[in-house]
Amino acid sequence: MRLPRLKAPTHHPTAFYHCVSRVVNRDFVLQKPEREMFVGLMRMYEKLCQVRVVTFCVLSNHFHLLVEVPRKPEVMPGEEEVLRIISGGLGKTTAHLVRVQLQQLREAGAPEAAQRVLDSWTARMWDISSFMKTLKQRFTQWFNKQHARKGTLWEERFKSTLVEGGGDALAMTAAYIDLNPVRAGLVKDPKDYRWCGYAQAVAGVVMARRGVEAAARAQLQGARPEQGHLEHYRRLLFTWGQSGKSGGKISREEAGKVLSAGGRLPVAEVLRCKVRYFTDGAVLGSREYVEAIFTARRGRFGPRRQDGARRLWGLDDSPGKGGLFCMRDLRVRVFGSA
Repeated sequence: MRLPRLKAPTHHPTAFYHCVSRVVNRDFVLQKPEREMFVGLMRMYEKLCQVRVVTFCVLSNHFHLLVEVPRKPEVMPGEEEVLRIISGGLGKTTAHLVRVQLQQLREAGAPEAAQRVLDSWTARMWDISSFMKTLKQRFTQWFNKQHARKGTLWEERFKSTLVEGGGDALAMTAAYIDLNPVRAGLVKDPKDYRWCGYAQAVAGVVMARRGVEAAARAQLQGARPEQGHLEHYRRLLFTWGQSGKSGGKISREEAGKVLSAGGRLPVAEVLRCKVRYFTDGAVLGSREYVEAIFTARRGRFGPRRQDGARRLWGLDDSPGKGGLFCMRDLRVRVFGSA
């Protein structure tokens, strides 16, 4: 029996998750219309589920999302607030229909049923699993109707890595996601790939700009950028403070030769590789953050394991103090397929 998804402890005010999901058989079926619809639904359910997409990338057979999930309130919002949230995400018509449904149930002497309806809506909010389930299901329904097909579209359940919200971890994960089309050879500059968060931010999409600026602020840790936060994020995308080329991709073979020879990869090159730490590391952040998650979720691990943090093998330390760590030791296969 598989374990429940690893999530942040309930006392954390905010959690960040890097989520990845792939199409069945890795088929290349997400073309331009599909990517447009996916992004539109993502923004819709982002509002409804009360989460924030920091950045994202939708490719032809899989997608990446970096999602900020606030802690669920101890006291659920009242009816008017829930209706306001529904209106903001799904539109005024849907909110009106829910309001009418609640009124009819109460008039019929079924207040408990009305409360269950409200609870069904709040259950979708402030939860990464509910957000991803709703988004993937609704996109599948649309896709199947468009292509006259039936059945599942997505391969297994989505992967998720819990990412620390401060320091380098959040910005590095965001950059890794936005550089996907560069690694795939689709563009030389991620601003030219329409279906990623950075390109939308550059184009002036408010929600996308707020997301990548949040990643930049996390990396700056209170310092003021030389220019704007978006400009600072762009510098991180290409160089991360390193010298050398500012674009292109590095193959798994090239990177593997460096590691086999005992060398280490600088961060600027890591972000242009398909590195499994970002998708399979379980938890990514400072040593202290990973150890805190390990302690809070100790029951998930065997008694022989004494600590949680594993240094990212074969990679230069990130610019921040102490470097980055993850929960899983991925020395055998550092490089992956997405």
